[in-house]
Amino acid sequence: MKEFQLKYGCNPNQKPSRIFMADGSDLPIEILNGRPGYINFLDAFNSWQLVKELKESTGMVCATSFKHVSPTSASVGKKLSDRLKKACFVDDIEGLDDSPLACAYARARGTDRMSSFGDWIALSDECDEVTANIIKREVSDGIIAPGYSPKALEILKSKKKGGYNIVKIDKDYKPDPIERKQVFGVTFEQGRNEFKIDADLLKNIVTKNKDLPDAAKTDLIVSLITLKYTQSNSVCFAADGQAIGVGAGQQSRIHCTRLAGNKADLWHLRQSDKVLGLQFAENVSRPDKNNIIDIYLSDECEDVLGDDVWKQYFAVRPEPFTKEEQRAYLSKITGVSLGSDAFFPFSDNIERARKSGVSYIAQPGGSVRDDLVIEACDKYGMVMAFTGMRLFHH
Repeated sequence: MKEFQLKYGCNPNQKPSRIFMADGSDLPIEILNGRPGYINFLDAFNSWQLVKELKESTGMVCATSFKHVSPTSASVGKKLSDRLKKACFVDDIEGLDDSPLACAYARARGTDRMSSFGDWIALSDECDEVTANIIKREVSDGIIAPGYSPKALEILKSKKKGGYNIVKIDKDYKPDPIERKQVFGVTFEQGRNEFKIDADLLKNIVTKNKDLPDAAKTDLIVSLITLKYTQSNSVCFAADGQAIGVGAGQQSRIHCTRLAGNKADLWHLRQSDKVLGLQFAENVSRPDKNNIIDIYLSDECEDVLGDDVWKQYFAVRPEPFTKEEQRAYLSKITGVSLGSDAFFPFSDNIERARKSGVSYIAQPGGSVRDDLVIEACDKYGMVMAFTGMRLFHH
């Protein structure tokens, strides 16, 4: 296939629209089902790069969930605890523990379920039946993977009344080292960002504490590779082999850190006894449960707990999860990793990171205030590595 005609571009008025290879060669994909759109393909090609690179760096199968050209999360294929399975709504998935790929997507989708609603999925390996069974019941726009088992393909083709977007990519495809795009009729050209992210990047530890465990190295690699394909400015919190909070596309770095930290906090809070013990009303759908939990944990909790409304959402009226209780719960969290796509200009980012249990940090360094950032890390016994490499993505 030399080109594929799209219904329209970013918006319905932007016609004509297509994808094609500038050198006239075949596209490196097969469209097995559906009719993906312009933004679908932006998500597809960015998300595929992320999982391909993450697998190459960690040696583990992985998955990501994308929305509007940024990942909501990415994860390697580690088994989930019973508590995390319930928090990710996959505690009833048969065979989950036997499929690392399914575990990876369950984690990626379960991290920020509000943002992942209607996601684009990328898998590093052939989609199996267990992974397809998770995807089958989620609201999703499409998927890209290097292959699909016959049963997985059958399951996925049944989504969206047969219209679910399924793309197969040539896993051996390597793009031209020079990339180009146009803005306002002007062509921009640059070398592809082929910078390799692995454990060697984390050797320049600048803090007094230099104890960086292997698990934290993996989490920092997950964080940095996630950032490489996230709209800048961006910050990413990671734990247990997955991104747990992505702060994307903010003009201020502290706003990135606050956004990502708040999302990481919600990921932790969703695994608390109070949230896992919520008893929903019988007619509440899976997407509605996400919304209800989000409100329950927010300052607007009375919108779902009030005398006149709670019966719409719950079979049993829950006790509020007060801010004091939430802070006490989060204060016990440690061992979280944090990556940043550019240097921290002020130590306020470290202060905010500490509140979300951050113990390990990787960032380029190079700020005129590096000494103050290092001092803040030392105050809390954090380990911070300077990578020397910015990861802006636009």
